[in-house]
Amino acid sequence: MTATLLLLHLLGATIWTGGHLVLAFTILPRVLKGRDVASLHWFEQGYEKLGMPALLVQIVTGLWLAWQKVPSLSLWFDLDAGPIAHLIRIKLLLLLLTALVAAHARFRVIPRLSPATLPLMGWHIAAVTLLSVAFVATGLSFRVSWGM
Repeated sequence: MTATLLLLHLLGATIWTGGHLVLAFTILPRVLKGRDVASLHWFEQGYEKLGMPALLVQIVTGLWLAWQKVPSLSLWFDLDAGPIAHLIRIKLLLLLLTALVAAHARFRVIPRLSPATLPLMGWHIAAVTLLSVAFVATGLSFRVSWGM
């Protein structure tokens, strides 16, 4: 069961992080250069159909995997519970930050999206992309000690 959960989690991470990397490094520069709001909407509408379910899969499988590693919510937040609990806290913090940035974009930036507000949207895209890469690096830390 753990292998299946991990596979689903990694597939979700691939879609979520890969999509944001494509957005940040290929779509966004063209959108900003051409001040092309329509192209950004086009990408977002297509990607959202795959990206949001992938994020949901990551959340569900991530919580399930975390519970398998540390089967006590109180230990997840205990600063003395060890390195695995610390990584779980980092992942939860990254999830919270991602939700805050995404909510701000969804409810404050996107409704007012125009050529003038594209740079602000660009910052949101960059933030979610960096957070998604941090998710991957933190996830890898469950398996790799990074030479520590």
